[in-house]
Amino acid sequence: MPDSPESVGSGGLPEAPSAPEKRKISAGRNLPAAIAVGVSLGLMIVAILVFAPLLWVPLVAAAVAVATWEVVKRFRAAGTDLELWPMLIGGQAIVWLSWPLGPEGVLAAFVATVLVAMIWRLLGHQHTAAPNSFTRDISTTVLVLAWVPLFASFGTMLVVAEDRGPARVAALMILVVCSDTGGYAAGVLFGKHPMVPAISPKKSWEGFAGSMVAGAVAAVLVLKFLLEVNPVWGLLLGPVVVITATLGDLLESQVKRDLGIKDMGTLLPGHGGLMDRLDSLLPSAVVVWAALTMLMHA
Repeated sequence: MPDSPESVGSGGLPEAPSAPEKRKISAGRNLPAAIAVGVSLGLMIVAILVFAPLLWVPLVAAAVAVATWEVVKRFRAAGTDLELWPMLIGGQAIVWLSWPLGPEGVLAAFVATVLVAMIWRLLGHQHTAAPNSFTRDISTTVLVLAWVPLFASFGTMLVVAEDRGPARVAALMILVVCSDTGGYAAGVLFGKHPMVPAISPKKSWEGFAGSMVAGAVAAVLVLKFLLEVNPVWGLLLGPVVVITATLGDLLESQVKRDLGIKDMGTLLPGHGGLMDRLDSLLPSAVVVWAALTMLMHA
């Protein structure tokens, strides 16, 4: 997420503006456009989960393709030579094989994609303008493949689960949104102490505390009313999702800081690129999948 006073940090780590800045909380972003885009995306997801849950898989696959393209483009502009086509095609294999084959298919596709990318880069390395960049390029390739399609595949495995698949996806979305909203409100109202100034100077501990409270409450309610699981587990699941969403947000912030950019793209008005919307959802999908797999089969 963008590190600016007006941004709502995915994972519930909002900016903590200084006193003179609090009156300018929406400056620098098209807030009406951001709200309109967010509501539109939310309604689309709700419609898919209610009326055609399996459309969630192609939706995730399309999002993975766009996000991968955004990230590769940014790294290339910064001088890291990533092979786009092996990553795009392999990313689709990782997502789509999660549908019929589950974790085994995801792992096989991920390993195969890494091997193809390594060979592809090795054969083309002799023509590169940076002869000592092979290790850097491959390391970044593996990072992006794990960060985007591998993590996203756990989101598709949520919907194809045998028991309440659409509800599991809804749980992921609700937890991350509530964490985000609770953190934003607490940060704006009480934020004074920067949490990670070296990565995102205006994210506050007060906002993080607000995320923790909202995430725990949301998890208890989701487990009880949406998934019919012992709600006590929500007191653990909620905070864990807040932590993973926070780390996802901070990971993208650090990458963007390294690359010297504000947003990964410009696709979504008021938000930046698609990857700027997925940063906290991707690692959270892994945690929610693992937690619900255990809780709903216990």
